Amino acid sequence: MSENLHARAILEHIDARDRELADQDAQLRDRIEELTRQLSEIDAESENLRTTRKTLLALPVLSSATEPDRPDSPEHPAYQQILTALADAGRPMRARDLCQALDLPILPKNTEGIRSKLKRLVSRGILAEPEPGLFAPPGA
Repeated sequence: MSENLHARAILEHIDARDRELADQDAQLRDRIEELTRQLSEIDAESENLRTTRKTLLALPVLSSATEPDRPDSPEHPAYQQILTALADAGRPMRARDLCQALDLPILPKNTEGIRSKLKRLVSRGILAEPEPGLFAPPGA
């Protein structure tokens, strides 16, 4: 009978170990599925990048003749009004002159506001400041 108890203990140990291995198997298979899913996502993104690179390299290079060589001007109406007034005047202007051209009262707040906008246009390369306080389109 003791042999039977000993064999039964061994069989219980084998069953317990078998359940542990089955749990580990299930966990590892779940991890494999998750890693496979992540790998598929990475492969898809890599393929998208390769396609984008290939497409960009296939685009024709714009020559300087087809590319406009002017900086983007701000879309705000105040900037457009300033550029139009300068173009209409056909000469370099000061902030005070632009206030008059734009029918703004000659007040320090208006003059300084226009001067600030002019300086911003100069910093963007849209206007030139041939001498301090005098503003003109580049090359004028």
